[in-house]
Amino acid sequence: MNETIANRYILTKHIGQGGMADVYVAVDIILNREVAIKILRGELSSDPVNLLRFQREASASTALTHPNIVDIYDVGEENGKHFIVMEYIRGKTLKQLINQRGALCKEEAIDIMKQLISATAEAHRKGIIHRDIKSQNVIVKADGTIKMLDFGIALAQGSLQLTQSDSVMGSVHYLAPELARGESATNQSDIYSLGIVFFELLTGELPFQADAPVQVALKHMRNEIPSVREFNPSLPQSIENIIIKSTVKNKAYRYQSCLEMLNDLNQCLLPTHANDKKLVFTSKANDNKTVMFNQIEEQDAPKTKKKKVPVKQKKSILPKVITALILILTVGVGYMLISLSGILDPITRRYEVPNIIGLTITEAKDVCTENNVMLDTSNVTYKLTENTPKGQIVEVNPMVGTNVDKGSRIQVTVSSGIGIKMKDYTGSNQKEAKAELSQYKNMRIYTVSEENPDVPAGQIIRQELLLPNTEFNPEAATEVRLVYSSYPSIVIPHSIKGMPIEDAKYALEELGADVRLSTMDTSSMSDEERANLSWGVVIDTSPALGSAYTQEEGSYIILYYY
Repeated sequence: MNETIANRYILTKHIGQGGMADVYVAVDIILNREVAIKILRGELSSDPVNLLRFQREASASTALTHPNIVDIYDVGEENGKHFIVMEYIRGKTLKQLINQRGALCKEEAIDIMKQLISATAEAHRKGIIHRDIKSQNVIVKADGTIKMLDFGIALAQGSLQLTQSDSVMGSVHYLAPELARGESATNQSDIYSLGIVFFELLTGELPFQADAPVQVALKHMRNEIPSVREFNPSLPQSIENIIIKSTVKNKAYRYQSCLEMLNDLNQCLLPTHANDKKLVFTSKANDNKTVMFNQIEEQDAPKTKKKKVPVKQKKSILPKVITALILILTVGVGYMLISLSGILDPITRRYEVPNIIGLTITEAKDVCTENNVMLDTSNVTYKLTENTPKGQIVEVNPMVGTNVDKGSRIQVTVSSGIGIKMKDYTGSNQKEAKAELSQYKNMRIYTVSEENPDVPAGQIIRQELLLPNTEFNPEAATEVRLVYSSYPSIVIPHSIKGMPIEDAKYALEELGADVRLSTMDTSSMSDEERANLSWGVVIDTSPALGSAYTQEEGSYIILYYY
C-alpha cells in the first residue's frame, strides 16, 4: 500500500469501510506512531451533502476531549481527498464482544455503560447529539476501557438538518421512536439508544428483530421493550428500571439527561434498591404518526354496511349454569386427589438452584444432578479473583436459590486465580526488565529499539500491549512490547587490541555494546606463534577491529584472548 497523505501519514492497511469513508491504519512519520485515518471516498467528495456530513464529523469530534471518546489528531484535505486522523485503538467492537460472549454479567455491563454514558454526557454538554449510538460504534480495549467513535451523523443542537431523512439516520435497531416518526433528534434520542445498548449487554440480544428495517422501526414505535428479567431472572429490578426509564416511548418521561441516568446506574446495586418496584408508565406516546412510512388511515379503510339481525327469543340459561358448576366441581376434586397422590409432582415442581459457589466444576456437576438441574460445562467463563483459589466457582447464573424448571442449565464463572498487576518498566533497563519478565513462562516479550536522543541508550521509553498496572493472569498467554532507546552505532576501535581483556570489555560496554569473552583457539598455531602470544589481553575481535557495529537485541562483540 504505502500511499502517503499530507507528506506525513503512510497508509499501511485497510481496516474498515463505512457509509461515506474508508478507514486505514497509517504511520505518522513525524511522531512515529500508528494512527487511524478515515478518508472520504472519492465519488462522494463532490457531493456537497456528504462533504458537509464528513466535515460535521470532524468538527464534532475535534470539539470533544474525553477518555472514552476517540482522540482526533488532525483534519485536512489533499488533492481532493478529505481525511480525519485519529487515535488507533487496538481492541474489538462491543458488538463483536457480545457476539463472542453473549450476555455479560451485570457488573461488567454496568461498568461499560458508565463509560458510555459519561462520554455521551460530555458530547451533550458541548451541544452535540451523537444520533448513532450502537454497539458497533464502541471499541473495547483489552483493559476494559471503551472508546466511542463515529460522529458521522452527529448534530450540533440548533444546526442545519441536511435532509428530512437525515433525522432518522443511524441503525434502526437502536432508533428512538420519535426519530422514526420524523421528529428532530434531542438528547433523549441518544438516551433511548443507550438504553437499547444496555439491554443488549445484559441479554446478548437486541429487543426487536424483523425481516425488514421498516418493521423494526415500527416495533420501536409501538411495542414495549421486552423485560430483561425474562432473559435473566437474577437481575435486580433496579437495573430493569433503568432500561424502562431510558426507553419509554414518550420522551417526556425518559431520563432528561445522561447524568440523571448515570446517577441511577451508580446506585442500582446498593442495598437500598434491593426491593425496588417495577416502573410503570401508563401514558402513551403523544403522537403515533410518522413521516417515514405510509399508513392506512382509519377514514381510508373500507366501510361495511350494518346488517339488520333478527331478534331471537331469549331462552332460560339456568340448565347451562348448573351443568357448568357440576363440571367445575368435578375437575377441582379430581385435581386435588391427583395432587395429593403426588402424580403431578414431576411435571409441576420447580427446583432451587443449589449453592455451588466455592466448588470445582466436577463437584458442582454432581450437586446439580442431585438437585435436578444441569451444569452448563460448555459455557464456563473465567475471571481473576483475589480471594478465591483457582478452579473454584465464584458466580452462578441464575442466582443461588432461584426457582427453575427441572433440567434447567446453570451457567457458572470460575476463578482463574489471583491476577498480577503489570509493573511499569518505563525508565528501566530493557535487559533487566526482560530478565525479570522471563519468570512468566506464558508471556511473549518483544523488545524494539527506537532512536530517542533524550533517553539514555537501553532505557525503556514505553511499554505496549500489556500496559502498566493492567491485571493479567500469569498462567494465560500474554504479550508485552518494550520500546527502548537504541544504542548509537560505534566503530570497534583498533586500540583495544593488546588491552587487558577486562579493560577492553569495560570500554566497549561503556560505548553501549554487549560483550562476550572467548579464549583463542591456538590448535592450528605453531609453537613459535603460540610463544609470541601475551596472556590475558585482546588478540582479536568479532566483528573485526575497525568494523561498524550497532547494538541490537541478541547481538554482541566477541573478544578473543589467550
